[in-house]
Amino acid sequence: MRSTVGLELVIRLVFGYLPAGARRRLRGRPVRADGDPLDPDLQLLLRLERLTAAGTPATPVPRRREHLDVATALVGGRPAAGVQTRALVIDRTDDGPPLAGRLYTPDGLADGSPLLVYLHGGGWVTGSLNSHDAVCRFLAHVGQLRVLAVDYRLAPEHPFPAAVRDATAVHRFARARAASLGADPDAVALGGDSAGANLAAVTAHLAARAGERVPDRLLLFYPPCDAVNRTASRELFADGFLLTDADIGWFRDHYMPGADQHGDPRASILLADDLTGMPPTHLVTAGFDPIRDEGEEFGRRLAAAGVSVTVRREPALVHGFVNMIGVSARSRAAVAQAAEVLRRSFADRADSAVACAASAGAPGETRTHTVRDLNPLPLPIGIRGQAPAVGAAPS
Repeated sequence: MRSTVGLELVIRLVFGYLPAGARRRLRGRPVRADGDPLDPDLQLLLRLERLTAAGTPATPVPRRREHLDVATALVGGRPAAGVQTRALVIDRTDDGPPLAGRLYTPDGLADGSPLLVYLHGGGWVTGSLNSHDAVCRFLAHVGQLRVLAVDYRLAPEHPFPAAVRDATAVHRFARARAASLGADPDAVALGGDSAGANLAAVTAHLAARAGERVPDRLLLFYPPCDAVNRTASRELFADGFLLTDADIGWFRDHYMPGADQHGDPRASILLADDLTGMPPTHLVTAGFDPIRDEGEEFGRRLAAAGVSVTVRREPALVHGFVNMIGVSARSRAAVAQAAEVLRRSFADRADSAVACAASAGAPGETRTHTVRDLNPLPLPIGIRGQAPAVGAAPS
């Protein structure tokens, strides 16, 4: 069985109908690496994912894009209730083409809410408005903010730096048009996962270096930050945990076909000389992720540059977990916690400096939180740090 259709049937059967005991037997012995246990739900999902080759470098680009859209619809769960969507066209002041967007608005949300511009993951080659629909709805619902998702141009048809130019144009659009979207022009956050997180960080950095207004917040899930150097996590998790070393090379070479581009700070933000002026940042990494270490090093670089930053490692999770909130309770809790951080940071406009410090750390400080697995319940029930995860009891 090597088709997405077959995988769809199996996932629906396993996660929808099999009892817990049967799922435990199917996923096999617990997996541990680097001192942490892998989330059992994700362990089972990874085993099922091996039934198809559609998500591997051996697959042509169009087929791999189709696979991501189908797979994320399967594991993203039911759409969050009470969130309305509106299609829109993102026009721009540069010479690039208009881009498709989708605005998510929770029911009853008053005008003047914060706005999160969200850039989807997918290695700059795959991903779409549809692949990240579930997580955008969830972020809007939990964060009680408007979310603007963007269909930026993909490689190899549009190689580096086309996506960077699109992300920059979208940030300018959001700032200029926030009020007409029902949002506060002074509460515009920029975020994304994986390649989208890379683009969000790069966009903020370019704005800072150009003397333009930076996003008011950054929300980054497992960003790739360095296309040149290898880290220990890249070796430790090179294979078997969804994103592989071969995948990283495949995505990189499609997005940046010239080796001389790999060290460009617009691609490898970690190699930028100066990170001062970046906005308050909440950065989330996954424990079982080959690019974990470079993301955490980026957090340390931000702190060294005097940026308010919180780095939170979710030790039981894998790269791509924001798309798995329908089958993994730990993934859902991790995304909810990040959305809650963003919500709290914008909650009190009269005391915004205090709210920012509570959610993103004091300037020049980086705090790393890790979820503790204190009992066999499917949700994490505490963190080492300032506050419990959303929906969790304090430790």
